[in-house]
Amino acid sequence: MSHKRSAVVIYVTVYVILLLLLALTVEAARHDLGYWNFAVSLLIATVKAVVIALFFMHVWNSTRLVKLVVATSLLWMVILFTLSLADYWTRDWDSIVGGSQDVTPLDSTH
Repeated sequence: MSHKRSAVVIYVTVYVILLLLLALTVEAARHDLGYWNFAVSLLIATVKAVVIALFFMHVWNSTRLVKLVVATSLLWMVILFTLSLADYWTRDWDSIVGGSQDVTPLDSTH
């Protein structure tokens, strides 16, 4: 009987955490954070996904191999999102430095 009660307490706690993260998502959407909009939204969504994976997908009580696979997948996701953010944040650098006007041709004979 105590096992069932502890599982209910865990699920209610996770539910409250997810509701708080939802409220944080709504509050973040109300503010213009400039370039940080995407990063903040992505961070909140990642935390939600990790909480869901740990408790609803039972990764928290899984074997070490399952935890290794999940950790490796998260590392790969971080790498992909970091590269995506690097591309997104540097897209307007070309217009800041003058674009193609600053490039001198290799074959300048004049």
